[in-house]
Amino acid sequence: MFRNLEAEQKRCGYTNSKMAEILGISRVTYESKKKNGMFTRPQIVKLMDLFHCDFDYLFEQSGQTEHSA
Repeated sequence: MFRNLEAEQKRCGYTNSKMAEILGISRVTYESKKKNGMFTRPQIVKLMDLFHCDFDYLFEQSGQTEHSA
């Protein structure tokens, strides 16, 4: 799950159905893509533009850290 994508979606008040409409896919497909991360490049660009966020932020995975050993 992409917690920042979820947060931005909620911040803007978009339902999964609205997000699917924006991306031109079904709600079920959108929900599946949120779980498996299999967005196409055009969909990723559209989401980054929609939320004014960069890829690293928007698609940071839950539990991912930026610490290095």
